[in-house]
Amino acid sequence: MTERESSRDRWADQVAALEAHGGRASGGGASVGRARKQPLSSERIVEVAFDIIAAEGYEALTMRRIAVALGTGPASLYAHVRNKAELDDLLIGRLCAAVPLPEPSATDWRAQFLDVCRRLRDEYLRYPGISAAAFTAAPHSLETMRISEGLLSILLEAGVEPDRAAWTIDAAFLYVSAYSLEHSLREQAEERDGEPARDAGELAERLRMLPPTLFPNTVAHADALTSGRGHERFDFTLELLLRGVSDGR
Repeated sequence: MTERESSRDRWADQVAALEAHGGRASGGGASVGRARKQPLSSERIVEVAFDIIAAEGYEALTMRRIAVALGTGPASLYAHVRNKAELDDLLIGRLCAAVPLPEPSATDWRAQFLDVCRRLRDEYLRYPGISAAAFTAAPHSLETMRISEGLLSILLEAGVEPDRAAWTIDAAFLYVSAYSLEHSLREQAEERDGEPARDAGELAERLRMLPPTLFPNTVAHADALTSGRGHERFDFTLELLLRGVSDGR
């Protein structure tokens, strides 16, 4: 059996399990916690992986590191998780399982779309750098596909054309992942260097120190370039994306 055929068979098994559980991927809603003394399984591997990421960041996660935490050898993990790419898919799927989806509304579709993206962002931010896993490969987790289906349903209910809806979802996923990764990397840098990041006022002052003959607009608008609190820029970017979708309906 080829690798592609094996992957297709695993996908078919997931779909069958989904139907058997009434439309919910089995095991997707399990809580993330400390590894317990129990037989080695994909669930236990995922739990330990989350523990490592929470403590050391996603960059520290390797199959060997998980094996050490479990007191076993890396080879024993591959009977349950084929490789790091499959582990990444399981991790992202577990986080997606925690994101609730609304009943699509033609009147509240923008707020619904934004809320799903916010909740996914918040799940990513619980585990430093984990959103990098979303870039590794096309998703195979049914929980990840559930989020895509939910966002697609929201946009279609709003009257967005299917092709525009599909590309909007792709752009939103990329932005949520990239934003979360940047946010995590900034926090990790602060912790590593032992000092907080420069605040907006300090950054604006640094911009105003630039020679105005070379950077006239940057100097003049330093405050605007460094403005925004919390996740205001996150909301702004997604709202801008959704306005573009709305204009094209």
